[in-house]
Formats: sequence, structure tokens, C-alpha cells
Amino acid sequence: MNSQVNQYEKMTKWPIPKLVITLGIPTTISMLVTNVYNMADTYFVSELGNSASGAVGVVFGLMAIIQAFGFMFGHGAGSIIARKLGQKDSHSASVFASLSIIACLMVGTILGVLGLIFIDPLMMMLGSTETILPYARDYGIYILIAAPVTMTSFALNNILRYEGKAFFAMIGLTIGGVLNIIGDPLLIFGLNMGVAGAGLSTAISQLVGFSILLSMFLRGKTQSRISIKYAKENPKGIFTIMATGFPSFCRQGLSSIATMMLNNYAGSVGGDAAVAAMAIVNKITFFIFAVGLGIGQGFQPVASFNYGAGLYSRVKKAFYFTFSTGEVLLGSFVMVGLFFSNNLIELFRDDPTVIEIGTLSLKLQFLALFFHPLTICANMLFQSIGENIKATFLSLLRSGILFIPILVILTETVGLFGVQSAQAIADVLAFFISAPIVIKFLKKLPEDKAQIDR
Repeated sequence: MNSQVNQYEKMTKWPIPKLVITLGIPTTISMLVTNVYNMADTYFVSELGNSASGAVGVVFGLMAIIQAFGFMFGHGAGSIIARKLGQKDSHSASVFASLSIIACLMVGTILGVLGLIFIDPLMMMLGSTETILPYARDYGIYILIAAPVTMTSFALNNILRYEGKAFFAMIGLTIGGVLNIIGDPLLIFGLNMGVAGAGLSTAISQLVGFSILLSMFLRGKTQSRISIKYAKENPKGIFTIMATGFPSFCRQGLSSIATMMLNNYAGSVGGDAAVAAMAIVNKITFFIFAVGLGIGQGFQPVASFNYGAGLYSRVKKAFYFTFSTGEVLLGSFVMVGLFFSNNLIELFRDDPTVIEIGTLSLKLQFLALFFHPLTICANMLFQSIGENIKATFLSLLRSGILFIPILVILTETVGLFGVQSAQAIADVLAFFISAPIVIKFLKKLPEDKAQIDR
């Protein structure tokens, strides 16, 4: 009970900058480590050729699908759990945590089995070419086998974050990530497994990370508990979780569709070199994007918890602090990255065509990163407080409503440049659509309930 009281005091009384940073730093580290081991896959596999390097980009779309379900159940349950804990209702929090984890294990198993049965058409649908397919198949098999634990890990991680236990979430992801970085060269080259070695290394790291994250709940380190008996109390609650997490599903699901379309269009206008170049660009930009995303995910539990407690002024302060911090951090990375874009591409693939295609796209996406912090914070705010319609709309913008038609129109009219510039243009437009929506909402937030009660 004392730990619950202390956690409540922490989430509702600590100064906003200290709270967001305390929760955001472990999450940022987790995101960076996760992206480092994703980039490690790209780096080591690129040594096997353009087709093998392109396979990483193709399977990235599959991983985005798994992540979409994991984030839907994790963000959905986490947002509800944080608000319940803000209302001092830990029992209901346990019900939603249990429903989320059971759903992930079931959906992950179904997705993995179906994916293995139809693996070749799945890889072609995700943007593979005939020459990339053998590599994508070898890599994707292990990703599909690990789908249940990977999906559940995303949910466990997000529930821990929303409870304000970001440090515990970091431990699981970091240890798994380090294992993958070590396992890649050992399995790819040491055991001569090639691309399959990268897939197996990722699968092993996901299993280890899952075990560590789950142990936090089983050892009583969390306020919510996981048990079938809790899930049986309110099975219909899964629909509430899905509705709350739907913006995350849209965001991650559309990311998969966007990756699939990007691979297809890149392959049609630039061949395997273009697919490899865009895969590398996406890895690099998401690595930097992860810094802003990590701080934003530190903001989410603060917004949910304080909104549930009726402390709306703290929600506003947290939003503005997170937005401004994101601008400073991403801006610093961007200013450095613009001068070394070609070197960054060359680091992953020493191929003149890949470097040429990737450098321009990377510079454009670097410039667009200045517009990310507000759109990230706006989406996370609405999802964290249960404003599902606004959150879903904003989540559809970047990779769906804007990106897909821009990619299609520009590629059809200007060819390869359309592939290189579509994401950057979509990001800028998303900023101008998101800004007035979130500003209007923040202005209409009422006074704190504590002030009204007095």
C-alpha cells in the first residue's frame, strides 16, 4: 500500500520537468537500444549484398504489423490503467492488464502461424522482389516464430511505462537489445547462417526481453497484476482496450502499409538499390526520431495519471515541456546529421547508387524532423486521456491520409524523387493540421478538480 501511495504522490506532486525526464530517459534509452539492434541487423546483413539489405526493409514491414497489435493492446491498456491508478483503483488496473497480455499471446500466435503458412505471398505483399524473396523468407521465419512473445513484450513494456515504472521497462528491452547486437555477427558470420542468423538473433533477444518484462509483474514490482482470474471478471473490457489503443494500431499498421508501398514503388523505379537505400534511411531517421518519441512516451503516463486525478494544469505543463524539449533534442541531432548524410548511408552500404539515392532522402527527412515533436505530443496526449477519435485521426495523418497519396502521385509524376521526398512532405503537412487541434483543446481544459472542490 505504501508503494502505491508513494507512486501516486510522485505522479501528482513531482515537478513536471523532473517527472517527464525521469520517466522519459529510461524510455528513450529503451527506444535507442531497440533501434541500435535494428540498425545492427541492417549493418551486418548489408555485408551480404543489396538484396539481403533490402530484405531487412521488407521484414521491417512485418515487424511493424506485430508492433501495431502490441501497441494497440499495450497503449490501450496502459492509458486505462494509468487513469485507474490516478483514481486509486488498482483492482480495475489488474483486470485491464490481464486482458491485454492474454490478447497479445493469442493474436501473436494466430499471426505467427498464418504468416508461416503463407510466408512467400506475405513477403511479396510487403514489397519483396523476386531476388530479395529468399533472404526475406529466411529472415521472416524467425520473426514469425517469435511473434507471440514480441507482441506481448510491447504490451508489457507499455503497461510498465504507464504505471510510471519506465526503468523496469528499460531493463528488459536493453538486455534483449544487447544480446541481439552480440548475436548478429556470431550467427550471421560465425555460424555462417547469413540472413537467417539475423532473424534468429532477433527472436532470441525478444524471448529474453519478454521473460524479463513478465518477471516484473510476477515478482510484484507493479501495481497491476496479471492473472486469468482478473481477465474473467470483465472479458468485454478488451473492446475498451482496443478502442483506446486503436490510434496506435492505426499508426503502426499504416506504418507497415506505408513501408510495403514504399518498397514496392522504390523497387519499381530504382530496383534493389532503391529498396536498400530507403530501408537504411528509415532506420537512421527512426533512430533519431526515437529520441523525441522516448521523451513523448515519458509524457504519456504523466498525462493519463494527472488527467485521471483531475489535475489538468499538470497535463498542460507536461505537454508544453515535452514539446519544447523534443524540439531542442531533435533539432540538435538534425543539424549534425545534415552534414554527414552521405557518410551515414555509406556506413551501412558502400554502394554508389545506394548512397546517392539515400543521401537526398535522408536530408529531406532530417529537415522534416523539426515538425515531429508537436505531432507526436498531440497524438500521445489525446490517446493518453481517452480522446480516441482525435487520437485516431492524428495517427492516420503521417503514414496514411497524407503519405500514401503523396507517394503515389509524386512517384507517378517525378519518379524516384517521389519515393525520396514523400515522407518528408507528409510530416510537414501533418504538423500544420495537428497544431490548431491540440492548441484549441488545451485552451478548453477546465480548472483542476482540487481547485473546484475548494
